[in-house]
Amino acid sequence: MNRLIVVSICCLVFTTACVTPLKVVDVNAPSVNCVFDPSCKVVVNDTAATIPIPTGGTNFLQSRTFTGKPGAPANGLYAYKYRIDLCNAMGITHIPCISSLTIDFGPVVSALDYNGDGTVGDQVYVVTSGGLGSIGLASAEKEDSKITFTFSSPVCAGGHPGDGQSTFFFGLVSTQQPKYVTATVKDTYGNEYNVEARAPQLSGP
Repeated sequence: MNRLIVVSICCLVFTTACVTPLKVVDVNAPSVNCVFDPSCKVVVNDTAATIPIPTGGTNFLQSRTFTGKPGAPANGLYAYKYRIDLCNAMGITHIPCISSLTIDFGPVVSALDYNGDGTVGDQVYVVTSGGLGSIGLASAEKEDSKITFTFSSPVCAGGHPGDGQSTFFFGLVSTQQPKYVTATVKDTYGNEYNVEARAPQLSGP
């Protein structure tokens, strides 16, 4: 019995040690674009994929990518931004809500100052003004190569088209170019749904 307790405690400690909180900062658009381009304007590539939650209407996970330009702090780096949009999704038998998004992202660039406070080391930025959406992040936690973004409040569908919610855009940066991956969203009941996204090409097989 004592051995079982010791093993359980060790497993708990090991699991906790593997989860690393990332530094999240709030930013304004378009000023955050200056990190990526001296003109403070960026040319983006957007894709959207339907999240297979039980709703009528439309919903999507938006992936946005662009590349840092010469003369900018993020020169040569790849930017990734995400947004969950349930604005036009409608509940059928109930109103579904999404609590988190998990993406196999890999290493995160941690040498940039997104919010302009003069301190580098920001890892995730949330566009809380000057952009779309109304829901931010409570946390971003990295476990091995996967990052889980937990929202500050659940992102919910509505009772009618246009009554649903959207997250703000939230972003981070990698040294690796994009590829298509399968991300996971979790609803407030603990159900998980796979959805297509774009994330960095991870090294290895």
